[in-house]
Amino acid sequence: MAKNTGKGRRIGAVKSRSEFKVNNTWFKRDTKTGRILNGSPHQHKGVRNEK
Repeated sequence: MAKNTGKGRRIGAVKSRSEFKVNNTWFKRDTKTGRILNGSPHQHKGVRNEK
């Protein structure tokens, strides 16, 4: 399980999440359902990138 440290970083990976980039926006996806959770101009911490 991933834990926030309060110092701008995370220890461990966020399981069951992945992210991909469209233009200048990073979208986070739930890998179990395939739903897009949210978009951000910056990469999400501790989330694996889709190929």
